[in-house]
Amino acid sequence: MLRYVVRRIVNYAILLFIAVSLAYLVASATLDPRLAYDWQNPNLNRASVYAKLTQYNINPLTSVWERYGNWLKMVFLHWDWGFTPKSESVNALLGTRVGVSLRLIVLGTLIGMVGGVAVGAWSAVRQYRWSDRVVSFLCLLFVSMPVMVLAVLLQMGATRINQATGTDLFQFIGESGSHGDHFGASFLNRLQHLLLPTISLSVMGIASYSRYQRNLMLDTLGADYVRTARAKGLRKSQAIRHHALRNAIIPMATYFAFGVATVFTGAAITEKVYGWHGMGSYSVDSITGQDINGTVGIVAFSGLCTLAGALLSDILIAVIDPRVRAR
Repeated sequence: MLRYVVRRIVNYAILLFIAVSLAYLVASATLDPRLAYDWQNPNLNRASVYAKLTQYNINPLTSVWERYGNWLKMVFLHWDWGFTPKSESVNALLGTRVGVSLRLIVLGTLIGMVGGVAVGAWSAVRQYRWSDRVVSFLCLLFVSMPVMVLAVLLQMGATRINQATGTDLFQFIGESGSHGDHFGASFLNRLQHLLLPTISLSVMGIASYSRYQRNLMLDTLGADYVRTARAKGLRKSQAIRHHALRNAIIPMATYFAFGVATVFTGAAITEKVYGWHGMGSYSVDSITGQDINGTVGIVAFSGLCTLAGALLSDILIAVIDPRVRAR
């Protein structure tokens, strides 16, 4: 088992190195850090700008391959991912942005996964009933709705509720704001700002995951082993929980693992609408800001998350499915 895991990690590490290297070469060839400065400004010291870009190893006048060699030395010898054109450390930015994204997505992702499985299984058991049709309609409605539209609708509804109640129950711009000096005021304020983004992520997660879970559940409900369990006298609820649901969750484990791996940069629209400065918004800002090192750092982090997701999926399947054994 250990040999197998090590071999997979080595394979993934090689793929990650190739992907990040290609990302660096593409970003270096297409992004121009000089555009981060106002070249129409007559007071701009162009010589100083070029010297700074050379110092940060992002000067477009330098050969791409020469910059790539310097970048490899920086990353592998010093774990230094470089600087942005505006002199910000990419290491520091990534550390800060990852923390923001974690605070934003953890609760919404968990609710989306658990709720999606529960809603999908419940809907499958009630196939073709009015409740199944209503749930299916709502889920398809949210799946087809752009994330930005849902986020804006939630903001409009929250604003009306605040106006009707005369309170500031819903806060939805930024991660935190002004708060009182009473005990727990800061924590409560952060929860208020987290409420709408969590609802947005949870609703989308439940709608998406429930569709997959419902289809998988329908396949297992008609399986021979479920009918055999019922014929032996097992109650319907027990047959569903111990046989149908357990087997239907196995394919979802892989979907969950890769979903968690991509959610850091996949919540870009949610972060933009609600003013959270996490990895999603940084992935957009780094490209629009002609930030070569930042873009490559995000690709590396996303690739590492995908690697972790692949390993996590194997572990989850082994835990859920007792038939899986290491050889």
